[in-house]
Amino acid sequence: MKNIQIFFLLLSFSVFSQSTFEKAEKLYAQKKYNEAEKLFSELLKSQPNHIKTIEYLGDIAGHQKDWDAGIINYKKLKVSYPKNANYWYKYGGALGMKAKESNKFKALGMIDEVEESFLTAAKLDVKHVESRWALVMLYIELPAMIGGSEKKAQKYADELMVLSKVDGYLAKGYIDVYFKRYSKAEINYKKAHEIGNSKTTFEKLYDLYLNKLKDKTRANKLKLEFENK
Repeated sequence: MKNIQIFFLLLSFSVFSQSTFEKAEKLYAQKKYNEAEKLFSELLKSQPNHIKTIEYLGDIAGHQKDWDAGIINYKKLKVSYPKNANYWYKYGGALGMKAKESNKFKALGMIDEVEESFLTAAKLDVKHVESRWALVMLYIELPAMIGGSEKKAQKYADELMVLSKVDGYLAKGYIDVYFKRYSKAEINYKKAHEIGNSKTTFEKLYDLYLNKLKDKTRANKLKLEFENK
């Protein structure tokens, strides 16, 4: 009889936890991050090792630009699951954003770990697009004296090209824009838009025409074509 009572107690607790998690997920999907965070935090008290809850709390911290909280949560995940590429990528991303908002001296001490996290993610998953994008951006934005390199960035843009033509052309266009090679950037962004024809590819090409090339005519023509597709 006692065992039956314990069984039903555990069952009711499991159902309660599940419903709380589902409610928190819905709030997160609705971008009600503060409300979702409260429910996920409550759930974590009773299930401190619930991986998906920890990940959601890390993601919410990212939306709220609370990089320290993001780093803490993602670190738990990558330590528990060191072969999961996405956890390494998210940890590196939170760490990188904190570095961007820190003073230069503090940021310098974080760059190696940011790079290592992205490289680990890319190595663990040869098809991980996000970590390759992160490496493209990292190597372009870093000064050469601390590891920045267009050659390194192009290497990961080439890897993106193999995984996704759209991402590959967007990455190469991004590099060209950074170095103000706008004619080359236009070629790459146009190829990306021809293949993807998405909001993202449109916005990249539109921004190039409007803000870099200062060509309102082509920008407006592109906008009209995209809106009438």
